[in-house]
Amino acid sequence: MTENMNGSIIYVVSDSVGETAELVTKAAASQFSGSAFSIKRIPYIEDEQNVDEVISLAKLDGAIIAYTLVKPAIRAYMKAQVEKENLAAYDILGPLMDILQERAPKGPLNEPGLVRKLDDDYFKRVEAIEFAVKYDDGRDPRGILRADIVLVGVSRTSKTPLSQYLAHKRYKVANVPLVPEVEPPEELFLVPPEKCIGLKISPEKLNHIRKERLKSLGLNDHAIYANVERIKEELTYFDTIISRLNCPIIDVTNKAVEETANLIINILQNKNR
Repeated sequence: MTENMNGSIIYVVSDSVGETAELVTKAAASQFSGSAFSIKRIPYIEDEQNVDEVISLAKLDGAIIAYTLVKPAIRAYMKAQVEKENLAAYDILGPLMDILQERAPKGPLNEPGLVRKLDDDYFKRVEAIEFAVKYDDGRDPRGILRADIVLVGVSRTSKTPLSQYLAHKRYKVANVPLVPEVEPPEELFLVPPEKCIGLKISPEKLNHIRKERLKSLGLNDHAIYANVERIKEELTYFDTIISRLNCPIIDVTNKAVEETANLIINILQNKNR
């Protein structure tokens, strides 16, 4: 096998897209910079006929086969065929899976493409988190039309922590603070009502939250921000805007962020059904 290294073709074979197999193969081939390896990916090998086709190509080209085959039967067939034809081949995934199986509490799923699915899930979560940060507190009204969920409420109704919590569930969330002196962005009234969620709270609870917030900042807790009459004015304004939006309302007075988030998700899922 060593004598035929220069100019060798490596068939990277997988029952998924083959990214993992190709990455490992390229990493190994990069250590032989003086050699001209040609790497050809062959994805979606699903049955014995596909394996036979790969074997025929490898025999014809004198190629090496590097493979990641998750399904045990196909992996075993590949192993048997390369041994039968005396081909140079390497099982990238199988030996490690065999070791892991001895330690894992449950057997393997034997489902091709799970790494890619996990990667997609991770990147969607990161994208949603970045979205929540970018469109937090009404910073950029353009995000309202792109969001999966738009949270609407007065200050200190948990809009930001809710946005972040829902982002970890892969929802893109924008939130809009309501202030009587400021007209909400026009984008808010263009969003389908089922995407908007109004966050309601009792004046007494909000008064307590805002006083504690002022104290934590070293400010006077008698400021207008925590004034009961001012709070009632804001909540009346909230009712006015929400009636225009005609969207669902959740009372967050005595609810944890997780509880409110689950209610929001249930509302969305029921609407989608």
